[in-house]
Amino acid sequence: MKHVVSVSIGSSARNHSARVTLLGEEILVERIGTDGDVAKAKELVKELRDEVDAFGLGGIDLYLEANGKKYYFRDAKNIAAMAGDTPVVDGTGLKRRVEHDAVIYVARKIGLPIAGEEAFVVSGFDRPGMGLAFTELGCRVTYGDLMFATGIPVPLHEMSSIYMLAPIVMPWLSQLPFSWVYPTGQTQRANRERTKKRRLKFQKYYNRARVLAGDFHYIFRHLPERIDGKIIVTNTVTRDDVEELGRRGAYALVTTSPEIEGRSFGANLMEAMLIALIDKPIDEIIHEDYSQMMEQLDLRPRVVMYD
Repeated sequence: MKHVVSVSIGSSARNHSARVTLLGEEILVERIGTDGDVAKAKELVKELRDEVDAFGLGGIDLYLEANGKKYYFRDAKNIAAMAGDTPVVDGTGLKRRVEHDAVIYVARKIGLPIAGEEAFVVSGFDRPGMGLAFTELGCRVTYGDLMFATGIPVPLHEMSSIYMLAPIVMPWLSQLPFSWVYPTGQTQRANRERTKKRRLKFQKYYNRARVLAGDFHYIFRHLPERIDGKIIVTNTVTRDDVEELGRRGAYALVTTSPEIEGRSFGANLMEAMLIALIDKPIDEIIHEDYSQMMEQLDLRPRVVMYD
């Protein structure tokens, strides 16, 4: 039996485990949150490294890539260093190709009304595949990278604009504690509570977009109370998240990774599962390998239609 574990610096309230059989191989998949504790994440990886076939890093990016250069986050790199020879992935391998294919699939095969619509991608830097897919579908795309990084409503409309900023901001941003960059652990839950009380930002961009896409924590941070008729394209959600989007009036929810036992696992854990199944050293795996494996397994994006 294969065993893959996502060690996440996100909330432990989102922990989950499941046994699945893929290509005749039983896989135990687990997600273990450390509530923002990087030291605990390092300990877990060190403790489990001889017991698992691959690790996913959850709630944190190992690196972001722009113009052929990788910018490694210090905290994530330190966690990954504890794994020894065990492969460690953060979902990047899936985001670029599989998320692109998922958006195209639900638009052209499922028939969701995405083509030609306004799309608000809350963070394009870590979702380049999504951005490219929306562009190919003729959407008018707004990227919220500067908004969510600075709090200032400065829209971007081209991935090239985001990449131009990378050499300026990433060298210092990647050295900050990751909790300064992205909500982790208990701050994820606290942000949900504060959202109910504080003045929401960037409502013009939320309201005019038919499609809201990207990381769910970022989407939810300033999500309006009513999102009637909107399509949410994201990745990791819980049952409560699914219900909340329906309560607010969403038309449809798309998660770019499939549902496993009622839960859409994060891209990092999905990538770890594929790494465990692909018979190649990790440094020889290319984007096409992921696409072929997803096709072979018939793993499709999850679509929830609301009444």
